[in-house]
Amino acid sequence: MRTKEELPECPVATAVSLIGGKWKLLLLRNLKERPWRFNELQRSIDGISQKVLTESLRQMIDDGLAYRRDYHENPPKVEYGLTDLGMEMLPIVNALADFGNYYKSVVDRL
Repeated sequence: MRTKEELPECPVATAVSLIGGKWKLLLLRNLKERPWRFNELQRSIDGISQKVLTESLRQMIDDGLAYRRDYHENPPKVEYGLTDLGMEMLPIVNALADFGNYYKSVVDRL
């Protein structure tokens, strides 16, 4: 997790630094439902590469938003989910979804 000194002074910039870019928001969207396996996540997010998914998940884990659970089985079983801190981001994700639905309804009427 980053130290307070490493974070931007502005609280909005801090939040954006944690979930910036389109992939982390989509990961939050999926992980809010249940823990997911890596390949499930990759298949569910159109256009994300394995490298970018790995980097995004690692950053979210480092920032304390997500966790990685390794079941130490053969074949390997690893799941990713949201921490309590990550769950605190869900109102933001839900608000974005609400706005997206509203925007689509407005566009339909034009």
